[in-house]
Amino acid sequence: MLFLLGVAASAQADLGDRPLAKGARGADVKALQQLLHKAGFASKADGVFGPGTRRAVIRLERELGLRVDGRVTAGDIRRIRTALQPAKTPGGFSYSSETEKKARPRAVSAQQVAGSKATLTEDGLAIPPADAPEEVKKVIAAANEIAHKPYRYGGGHGKWEDSGYDCSGSVSYALHGGGLLDASMASGGFTSWGESGPGEWITTYANGGHMYMVVAGLRFDTSGRGKTGSRWQRDNRSPSGFTVRHPEGF
Repeated sequence: MLFLLGVAASAQADLGDRPLAKGARGADVKALQQLLHKAGFASKADGVFGPGTRRAVIRLERELGLRVDGRVTAGDIRRIRTALQPAKTPGGFSYSSETEKKARPRAVSAQQVAGSKATLTEDGLAIPPADAPEEVKKVIAAANEIAHKPYRYGGGHGKWEDSGYDCSGSVSYALHGGGLLDASMASGGFTSWGESGPGEWITTYANGGHMYMVVAGLRFDTSGRGKTGSRWQRDNRSPSGFTVRHPEGF
């Protein structure tokens, strides 16, 4: 009887009520699978946490900077939902039009700060440094355009203007905006792109599962979407496990 009650409880559990891992079943697993589908993963919404769901979870964990273990906690769910939310204004309200979505990033990108380091606004946009080459300023401006866009696996690879972007799609979009990349690339492609080692202005960090870049001292990384709603971050992360490259001349 107790076993049956436990099964019934899991079947009715809300997403985030309990940790989820391979073998779990229930309404909360189905809700997780629906969330994965929204993120762009071809996840079957059958309420069974099988191998396919685990693979999608691990990929999403890598891209959002979560602990990579295939196990989903309540904190993970909050981070994933933040990453999938539409853009927010500094006051916490959703943008009401496409014009508003574009106006704020462009206004910030038109400013500049003294020196060679970019600075971050309260709402997670980068102000380019005055000393940066024009190409670098354009990379920052392009990155600002999509900094608040939702996360979506594969986003930015089929077309430049997309509804959401994954890690390599985000970096590709920004570099393309600066005239430094002709076509989007997957993260693995960036392991042999450009020149070896860190650059003076732009450095990319890539492996087969994730990538990010640092531009004028600020990190541009999809893992930030799960924390603050912006891809821009002030803090650095360990480069361990990543191939470090930079665009030639930058």
